[in-house]
Amino acid sequence: MGNRLEGKTAVVTGGASGIGEATVRRFVAEGANVMIADLQGEKAELLATELGTATEAQQLDVTDLEAVEALMALTVQRFGAIDIVFNNAGISSMGRVDEISTEHWHRVIDVDLNSVFYGCRAAIPLMREAGGGAIVNTASISGLFGDWGLPAYNAAKGAVMNLTRTLAADHARDGIRVNAVCPGGIETAMTDSLVASRRAQEQYQRLVPMARMGLPEEIASAVTFLASDDASYVTGHGLVVDGGVTVTTGQPNFTALAERWWA
Repeated sequence: MGNRLEGKTAVVTGGASGIGEATVRRFVAEGANVMIADLQGEKAELLATELGTATEAQQLDVTDLEAVEALMALTVQRFGAIDIVFNNAGISSMGRVDEISTEHWHRVIDVDLNSVFYGCRAAIPLMREAGGGAIVNTASISGLFGDWGLPAYNAAKGAVMNLTRTLAADHARDGIRVNAVCPGGIETAMTDSLVASRRAQEQYQRLVPMARMGLPEEIASAVTFLASDDASYVTGHGLVVDGGVTVTTGQPNFTALAERWWA
């Protein structure tokens, strides 16, 4: 860690837990002021109290455009500018298309996709006026490929990734870089059932080259890179952080099979 974000101000949605909390902590360690926004307002307040005057907390429903716009305005009022936005808030989803309700579908799209649109829509004019900035959106490897039983989540995260590319093209000449982080399986509250499942852990050990799930801090490191001047010539990129799970075709482990054949 260094001071790569010294003098910068960041907004982090979903900032009270998981990847968001880890990123808030990393941003502060790197010298940034951070507005912690989360639907869990009390948890956000506790985190801000712990981290001190470099932070402020606000309860936020990311599906409410007016509330998101008010948050961005409050951040400028409190810290003077917005240099970084990490659109991170999201929910998980399970169930095939013929099993989930239309309400479920719309809720996932609203929280995982529309919130990213709202965050960018609210922040970009402020960043443009200030001369530029960096936006990082939480996509997923589930936005790059399909999964069994995750149609709403796959659709939302795939759209986040392509929205990120379009925003990057549209706003590069405004001095605004827009990138996405694409995590694989990460140990957070959202995945606690997987973390607690011996069978799931065995699957991760078998399918992930690094043989484990990732940690929130490992995603925070990637987000910090994308938000910092170290990534000054990087825009429209989806940075995959998945322990290597997407480097293979998904076919069987031929080496392991061959060892059995030759044994």
